[in-house]
Amino acid sequence: MLKKKMEKTTFEITKMDCPSEENIIRMKLDSIPNIANLNFDIPNRKLTIFHNGEIDKIEKSIIELNLGGKKILTEKTEKIDFKENENQKKLLLTVLSINFAFFVIEMITGIISKSMGLVADSLDMLADSFVYGISLFAVGGTIIKKKRIAKLAGYFQITLAIIGFLEILRRFFNTEKLPNFSTMIVISVFALIANGICLYILQKSKSKEEAHMKASMIFTSNDVIINLGVIIAAILVNWLNSNKPDLIIGTVVFILVIQGAFRILKISR
Repeated sequence: MLKKKMEKTTFEITKMDCPSEENIIRMKLDSIPNIANLNFDIPNRKLTIFHNGEIDKIEKSIIELNLGGKKILTEKTEKIDFKENENQKKLLLTVLSINFAFFVIEMITGIISKSMGLVADSLDMLADSFVYGISLFAVGGTIIKKKRIAKLAGYFQITLAIIGFLEILRRFFNTEKLPNFSTMIVISVFALIANGICLYILQKSKSKEEAHMKASMIFTSNDVIINLGVIIAAILVNWLNSNKPDLIIGTVVFILVIQGAFRILKISR
């Protein structure tokens, strides 16, 4: 057990800006036995590694990820207790459940109301579920299993987004019934409330020791912006009597979904 002469090394990771990069780093370092704990501060792009022994292998692994990793400082530490915060896990599981529930709700109502904005936002909710799920699934399980799940999730997300793009193109060049703007607004308002609840839940757990929660808050804040975008698009659909605002917001969100999918695929490498 790692009880004495523990050291902590702080790294700057310039390209670490969401939980996906955290998962990539965790899986890369998973096989190094002298690591006791990883403390991520994603908003400040810092990683503190508590370890026993040489840092060279750890530093080499971080540099190999090409995420702009650079060692800042290594120092002794008296900290040896790294019990996992079960409450934090429960909160993240709650956020995952809310995101997945609204993926289902928005996908169904998006199809019924003919709104690509809602369909795209539903996939963004699914993307969030994947990111949280990958980090929580099979705790203590094998790294191979987690990588397989990440790969399946990434390709599934890309496939759905491509289908969404093709549907947007079809609707752009054909005469289509206008999406139901009132359904777009109502569902997006509820999604906005759901994301607000997620932010509140994550805010409750925020402390200096819970940097992952801060990162999750930033992640969820982006969803709030997307929800507002769909609401604005719905207002413009009604005002302009055109489906173009809905197609535009759908395109923007599908691009974000694909970007998220590529981040998830990085985890599977």
